[in-house]
Amino acid sequence: MYTPVRFLQGDQVYLRPISVEDTELYFRMLFNKETRRLTGTQKCFTREQVRQYIEGKAQDSSGVLMLIALTENDTVIGDIQLLEIHPFNRSCYIRIAIDNQIHQGKGYGTEAMKLMLDYAFGDLNLHRIELNVYSYNERAIHVYERLGFKKEGVQRDALFYNHQYHDSIIMSMLEDEYRERYVNK
Repeated sequence: MYTPVRFLQGDQVYLRPISVEDTELYFRMLFNKETRRLTGTQKCFTREQVRQYIEGKAQDSSGVLMLIALTENDTVIGDIQLLEIHPFNRSCYIRIAIDNQIHQGKGYGTEAMKLMLDYAFGDLNLHRIELNVYSYNERAIHVYERLGFKKEGVQRDALFYNHQYHDSIIMSMLEDEYRERYVNK
């Protein structure tokens, strides 16, 4: 029986590396209508494109892509990624997607974010983590603020989705803010 690797372990969820064997799962996750809306995903992908993307991530040292799975039964419920890791500036972007509404509002995303933030500020020794969230995703904005992210600005009409333009909100967290909130307690 296959036992998945639990790279970063929390109480409710763990993060594990994505592999080519996850191609079908990841392909299907990309077509969840609500997830596409919340993340602003516009492009349509083929299975082959998804497989090649996953293969490329294994060779890409400028990012970390993990699947989010439930601790109790190994069910994959989403993904989280550090992108554009810049070693000189010690910065990156973070993004997260919880695949199904039945898994939202239960703290899974918050715990996954904390696991990845701890990894990024601790193991990777990053100084700044940035994210973009669309103005209509009020639940995510609330979660990011609760985690300690601060709003920095608004990119007006940055996303054209479903026949309308939407603002993108830039938020960030610095290492000292993270340590003050989570480590030095």
